[in-house]
Amino acid sequence: MQVTFTGTGAAGGVPRYGCQCLACLRATEDARWVRRPSSALIENSDTRVLLDAGLMDLHERFVPGSLDAIVLTHYHPDHVQGLFHLRWGVGEKLPVYGPPDSEGCADLYKHPGLLEFIIVKKFCEFSVGSLKFTALPLIHSKVTQGYAIESADGARFAYLTDTCGLPPATLDFLINWKPQGLAIDTTDPPRDSQAVGKANHNDWTGSHALIETIAPEAAWLTHIGHRCDEWIMGQGNLQTRKISVAQDGLQVCIPKGC
Repeated sequence: MQVTFTGTGAAGGVPRYGCQCLACLRATEDARWVRRPSSALIENSDTRVLLDAGLMDLHERFVPGSLDAIVLTHYHPDHVQGLFHLRWGVGEKLPVYGPPDSEGCADLYKHPGLLEFIIVKKFCEFSVGSLKFTALPLIHSKVTQGYAIESADGARFAYLTDTCGLPPATLDFLINWKPQGLAIDTTDPPRDSQAVGKANHNDWTGSHALIETIAPEAAWLTHIGHRCDEWIMGQGNLQTRKISVAQDGLQVCIPKGC
């Protein structure tokens, strides 16, 4: 199973419009540090699935017929805005799996065009080609699901964004499921204890604690905010053999080194 991080940024991306922080200035000068809306392409044998659709150029990146499905974590604009142009295309229906959100986003449900929306409830399983997905409830301001993804040959990868912590049932599932790879929301730098209860996303400390508990073979931090990037810049090399900060365009193989 190959995973391509097509976007690794939090809402607003990096660089953030008008921001003069060190991370935004670096990304303005060097495109390698740009972070687009958080998303990932999952490929296995003859199956290609896009996780989240916040990229605004989906209609240019993926020619008709090149995706078997799109799987959404939730309906905040930075995770679905690319669908607004894609829906007006012509041709075969494109399945779009997502959580049971009665509102969706704007008029996507009313005018789906070639998009075929399919509701997936928590802990339900569904298959797309050679990939099996299990929807995992997360903790966010809008109904949100992460996904446990397993290939026919047994590779296991979990994608968990947007979330602040994990519900006990989701954490128990992942501990027992034993993913080889894990991508997890790490929007903010370490925050003080008074801010934890008001948060809508993981901070650096929270994501690392979850990684330690779930114990995957390898983990990648994604949905990075500009303040987290700036904090990382001041810390030196924080990469370990097990945990890496993902960048846009990064390709990884699950299991690691396959």
